[in-house]
Amino acid sequence: MTGLLLVIFTILISYLVGAIPFGYLIARWRGVDILKVGSGNIGATNVGRVLGRRFGILVFVLDFAKGAVPAGAAIMVRNSLKVPQGSEDLGTLSALPVLAGLSAFVGHLFPIFLRFRGGKGVATGAGVVTVLLPGPAFAALITWVVIVGLTRYVSLASLSAGASLCLFYLLFTPNLFASDNWILTCFAFFAVGLVFVRHHANIKRLLQGNENRLPESLIMTEIPKTLHVLVVGLWFGSTVFFLIATLVIFRNFESLGSSASRPSWIPVPPDFDKEMGARLAGVAVAPLFDWYFPLQVICGLLAALTGLTFSQAEPERRVHRLRNVVLLLAMIAVVIGWPIADYVGELRLERYSSNETLAQSAKAMFGAWHGISLSLNIITIGLVTLAMALAAQLPRSKIEDRESKIENRPADDPSSIFNPRSSNSITP
Repeated sequence: MTGLLLVIFTILISYLVGAIPFGYLIARWRGVDILKVGSGNIGATNVGRVLGRRFGILVFVLDFAKGAVPAGAAIMVRNSLKVPQGSEDLGTLSALPVLAGLSAFVGHLFPIFLRFRGGKGVATGAGVVTVLLPGPAFAALITWVVIVGLTRYVSLASLSAGASLCLFYLLFTPNLFASDNWILTCFAFFAVGLVFVRHHANIKRLLQGNENRLPESLIMTEIPKTLHVLVVGLWFGSTVFFLIATLVIFRNFESLGSSASRPSWIPVPPDFDKEMGARLAGVAVAPLFDWYFPLQVICGLLAALTGLTFSQAEPERRVHRLRNVVLLLAMIAVVIGWPIADYVGELRLERYSSNETLAQSAKAMFGAWHGISLSLNIITIGLVTLAMALAAQLPRSKIEDRESKIENRPADDPSSIFNPRSSNSITP
C-alpha cells in the first residue's frame, strides 16, 4: 500500500511540474500572448522565433529541467528506499522513475493550467530520456544537431532525433522486454509516438514543402562545417589508434610468450609460448571490433552528409566533388571490411579447434583474409587522411561573402555611405 501511495503522489507532483507553462509565462512577462502569435505553441522554438534566441534558449532549458528533475528525483527516492526482495512493492518502485518522467512529459503536452493546450514535448522529453536513457539520448542529440545544421528544420530534427533514440535503444538493448527493460522500452516508444502525433501539422507542412525554417545565420552555416571537421578527425583518430593499439597488444603478448624472463606477478603456465600469447592478444582485441566499425560507419555517414551540403553551397568548386568521392570510397572500404574482419575473427578461433581438419583449413585461409582485412583498414586510413587534408577547404557562407564584399568595397563606390564624393555620405 505504501508503494502505491508513493506512486500516486509521484505521478501527481510530476504532472504538475511538467504542466508549468514556462514558454507562456516568459512570453507574458514580455507582454506577449504566445498562444496567439507565431505557431501558437508554447515551446522553445516558437518563443525563440517571436521573442528572440535568448528567450528561446531559456524556455528550452526550463522545459528540459521540468522533465529531468522529476525523473532524477524519482531515481533518488527509489534508491533511498530499502525494499526487501520478494516484496510486492519492489516492482512498483522500480517503475517509479519512468512514471515520474512520463507524467512530467504528459503534463507538458496537456497542461491543466492552460486548459490542456501544451507544447510538443521535445525539450521535456529530452530531459526525461537524458536521465533514463543517457546513451540513446546522446545519439538523439547528435542527430538533432546534424539535421538542424543541414536543413534548418527544427521539426524535422526533432522527429529524426526521436527515431534515432528508438533505433539506438533497439540496437544496444539485448532483451527489450526483460523484467528490467520492458517499462523503459514501452516508455521510449510511447513518448516518441506522442512526439510524432503532436508534430502532425509539421509533418504535413514538411510534405507540402512549406514548413518554417530557422533563419540563415553565421551559427547555422558553421554547424555543418564544425561537425564535418569533428567527425573526420574522430574517424581518422579512431582508425589510427585502433591500428597502433592492435599492433602493440599483439607484439607485447607474443614477446611475453617468447621471453624466458616473465614478471612474477603474471600468472602464466610454464609452457606459455608465443602462440599462446597471440591467442590472448586476439581475445584482448576482439571486443574493440564491436565499437570500431559502428563508429566508422557513423563518422562516415555524418562526414558524407555534411560534405554533400558543401557541394550544394558551392557546386562550381571541384574540391567538394573530390571530397565526396574520397568519403564514398572510404565508406565502401569500411562496409567491405566489416564482414571480412568478422570472418577473420571466426578463422582466428577455428585455428585452435579440436577438429584437426577444421583447424588446418582455418590456418590455411587465415593469412590471406587477415592480409585483406589489414589492407582495407590501411586504405581507409589513407582515404580519411586525405579527407582530413580536404577539410581545410570548406565553403564560405553567404553571410561571410556579403561581409567580405562590404569590407572590400572600393573607396569611390557611390553606394558607400562613407564615400566623401557620394551625395549620401555622412560628413563630420
